[in-house]
Amino acid sequence: MASTVDSTPQKIRACTVSRDVQNFDLLIEDMEAVFQEDWGDLNFSEATAFLQDTDSADLEILAVALDDEDEANIALIRSVIERATERNIKVLLIAEALSPILLHQLLRAGASDFVPYPLPENALQDAITRLQRQSDVPDYGRHGSVGAAPSGKNGSVFAVHALAGGAGGTNFAVNLAWELSGICAKDGQTVCILDFDFQSGSVSTYLDLARTEKVYELLSQTSTMDRDAFFAATQKFQERLQVLTAPSDMLPLDLLTPDEIERVISMARDQFDIVIIDLPRTVVHWTETALQMSDLYFTMMELDLRSAQNTLRMIRALKADGISMDKHRFILNRAPRFTDLGGKARAKRMAESLGISIAVHIPDGGAQIRDANDHGLPLSEYAPKNPVTKEIQKFAAALYETSQSTRIAAE
Repeated sequence: MASTVDSTPQKIRACTVSRDVQNFDLLIEDMEAVFQEDWGDLNFSEATAFLQDTDSADLEILAVALDDEDEANIALIRSVIERATERNIKVLLIAEALSPILLHQLLRAGASDFVPYPLPENALQDAITRLQRQSDVPDYGRHGSVGAAPSGKNGSVFAVHALAGGAGGTNFAVNLAWELSGICAKDGQTVCILDFDFQSGSVSTYLDLARTEKVYELLSQTSTMDRDAFFAATQKFQERLQVLTAPSDMLPLDLLTPDEIERVISMARDQFDIVIIDLPRTVVHWTETALQMSDLYFTMMELDLRSAQNTLRMIRALKADGISMDKHRFILNRAPRFTDLGGKARAKRMAESLGISIAVHIPDGGAQIRDANDHGLPLSEYAPKNPVTKEIQKFAAALYETSQSTRIAAE
């Protein structure tokens, strides 16, 4: 190991920064394998001084190794990361048992990437390779710029937002995506569903898919995201529907900025013909981004006072910000059956009082809806004769036909 205080003119390309590097013996071995003698070791206080010294001019990588005992020094660690970022030095986090929230804060401070400790085989080398080519990765940003191996699909985006708890937003999003995937498969097209409820998203539950750490890795590094990273974080359900689940841990809803949400949606839209987004019920600072990028915005409600009040709040908020509601389509879940004349009259009065029109009336599917979700199966697989299944199938067919007509007209 090269010493950073050695007076001999040796080029230092990388440094580890930790409370005690001996706690990360696997990191020492990997650093020697990658950098041979061209690396050094510092503690957090030494790193602050070293980054101000001319000896750090050749530094390329700062590998910051942390565990849960370092949480008390998070302010000092942030300052080291920020100082390195100002000097265009790439910062790689090596994290063991560190909470996702703190890891998120350090990535926000300027860290470029992270790998878990103990280090998987070749993980350090792979991470360093990613950092070295980071400047070559295009940004999926505001203008929908395409990156490596773009498909150029420019798919349709449909967002689903429940205005009240239990209003059936995720159930509708999952089954709509599933039905559309069957229709699209006949024409050689593809469908993806994105679960953006980072705290309590249930798309993985409804499709019996595992939540993996790869999702958090993708969301925390959208600036370096490419096609391979996106597909590595997604899973395929029954060889037909691509799914980006919610992260495995409960994370803040402001985990991503509007620009980062835009990158993820742009990537999905470029790779798939139709993208369904399951949004959290809470309105956050990137909700408008999802709205603006969507072709249609499906708002789920029920025939009760809380849904009516929340719908009114939403309408007022949008009007206050000067946001058009042209994309909104209101969907009434557990709608009265055609024989329930009293219930139908109530639904009509509620729509009139709110100044909206209800695009779809989804009936009450009973216990079969809950059972299908608990079994991790789409409704058409578990309860093909359920009235909810038939209504969503009918709506999916009409939506697909409309989206295809709109695309043809645009071309």
